[in-house]
This record gives sequence, C-alpha cells and structure tokens, in this order.
Amino acid sequence: MKNPVHNIYIHVPFCMSKCNYCAFFSRACSNPDWGEYADGICREIMAWSEKLGRISVPTIFFGGGTPSLMPVMVFDKIMTQIHNYFDVVQNAEITLESNPGTLDFGRLRDFMVGGVNRLSVGCQSLSDKKLQFLGRRHGVTDAIKLLDLAQNLGLRTSADFIYGLPGDSADSVRDLCEQINKLGLQHCSLYELTLEPDTPFGKMNLAMPDNDTMAQMYTTIGDTLNLPRYEVSNYATTGNECRHNQNIWDGEAYIGLGRGAAGRVNIDGQWYEQLGANGRFEQISPATRATEMLITGMRTMRGCRLTDDVKNVIDMDWVKSNSDLVQMDETRIRATNQGLLILDDVLVKLVK
Repeated sequence: MKNPVHNIYIHVPFCMSKCNYCAFFSRACSNPDWGEYADGICREIMAWSEKLGRISVPTIFFGGGTPSLMPVMVFDKIMTQIHNYFDVVQNAEITLESNPGTLDFGRLRDFMVGGVNRLSVGCQSLSDKKLQFLGRRHGVTDAIKLLDLAQNLGLRTSADFIYGLPGDSADSVRDLCEQINKLGLQHCSLYELTLEPDTPFGKMNLAMPDNDTMAQMYTTIGDTLNLPRYEVSNYATTGNECRHNQNIWDGEAYIGLGRGAAGRVNIDGQWYEQLGANGRFEQISPATRATEMLITGMRTMRGCRLTDDVKNVIDMDWVKSNSDLVQMDETRIRATNQGLLILDDVLVKLVK
C-alpha cells in the first residue's frame, strides 16, 4: 500500500534579530553554519524516504525564522535532495518566506530558478513608527520595494501584516486595509497581535485593545479589504490561496523538517505526530487527529471535511441547536460569520 501525498514544511531558524512579539523557534545569528544546517535537513529527508517510500509532494514551504537569508546554494541542495527521494508533482507550490531587505533582484531570480514560485513577505505594517515598535529591521519603503520586485518577476506574492497593537482601532485598521488595496496583491494575511509570555512584549504591561474593539477591527478588515477572506486570518483572490496551508487545514499529511518544525505523518493509514530534527515521533489516535482536523478546518470559510472520524468527535445535538453559529451539509461543517467572531468558544462546544 502506497502512502498518501505529504506536503513538506522546512523550518529555517535563523534571523538577523528577534522581533518584540516573536515566540517562534528562531535565533538571531549573523553568520550561521549553513552547511551544517543543510546537511541536517538532507539527512531528515533521507530518513523520511525510508519510512514513507517515494511519496508525492504537492507543496513545499520554507518558513522561519527568515528563510530568505539562506544562501541559494543551500536552498538548491535541499531541493535536489527532495527531488532525489520524493516525487515533487508538476506545478508544485514552493513558497519562500522572506523579510524586506534580504533579497535583491539577483538572489530572488536565483531562488526562482531553483523552484520558488511563491513569495511570502513579512511586511507586518505600513507605518514606520509601528515597525519600530514591533522591533522590525526594515522600513515601509523596503517592504514595498520587495513586493514590487516579486510581482514584476511574476511570482505569486503574499504579504503578512499585524493588527491589534496598543492604540489600534477600527479606523486605523481601515486605513491599513485601504493602503494594502493599493499594493495590487492577490494574497495577504492579517494576524491579530498576541502577547506571548517569553517575549519582550509579553514582559511589558501593554494596553491592548479590548475584545469588542478587536471584533470591530476583524469585521472592518472583511468590509474594507479588496481580497475575500478564505481563512480567519488569510485573504486571496480565487486561485491564489496558499495551497500548502489549505492542504494542511483540510487534513492532508505533512512532514516538518528542521528544529522547530512540526508535522502530521500518515504511514500505512496510521497518523503520527512528529517534530523536526528527530524531536518527536509518536502515534496519535484517530479521534485526536479528527479533532485537529476540525480545529483547523473550522478556521476556513469552506469548513472542515466530514470524514467518519470527524463526525465521531462532533456534538451533533449542539450543532442542531446552534445554527446561528455553525452550518453543516453532507460534506462539510463550517462556522457562520457570527461563529467566526467567537470561534474558540464554538470549538469548545463543538467537540464532544
């Protein structure tokens, strides 16, 4: 029995500096040992090929950290190893996360020659003052320059932004969305700022917007942004959604490579939780996996696929009595607009 397709996430842990809000596994390092890093990823690829066989790979996502700091030869070595051991499907989506100021025309073109066909740019704000507050190293001009460069080269281009900073309001978020509309993007992500305990922001007593204001901001984004929402924090024109994320949200298997990466691997029909760099490899039950699928699927506008395992973890009586919050047809269950505003509460009630 051939194992199903697996998407691949590759974590690149290095950054120029840590941002004030960042709780991801990454470390500021001006001169990392890229050779050691590449060798480690290549060993992981070989080890997974022994477990999974020559599986098909529909998407590859280099996340971070700051993957755009990576030398192109390191990227090429990793991609060659993937092609050697797996079947990368034709027109596979290959995404590189990037920060403004780390790519010029030559390096970006070389990444494209190596296979990158989608660029995700960590803009975070279109205000230099807010970028400074967030601890970003770039300015607005740098961000727009990279977005223009990527789009002119024909790359599918996305930009990340953060809202819900101290002092933010529905009006300030409307202004941000109107600025984004002028950038000509086909995809963008807008994430609510969350305060993680072991970050500089987490140790400050910041005056954050209250829940009602956050709900107003969220609604304002949907009303103002030219791109339709397809997931709680993601917006795109039809056909320009991030296929890698969509596949994972829809319950497909994925391998996490590198320290800080996580995956859900399917071997002979059995699900396993894994962490990159041999951090963990543990069998998980069908009910646990179904609950994960429900949590991720409900974040999307199309909802969660109703497999038999998913149906078994849903409280159907609660669904029937809360049609204002969730809707279900023969194939999927999804949150209504009202349900999305209180999605965490909905999920607690939804799962048996």
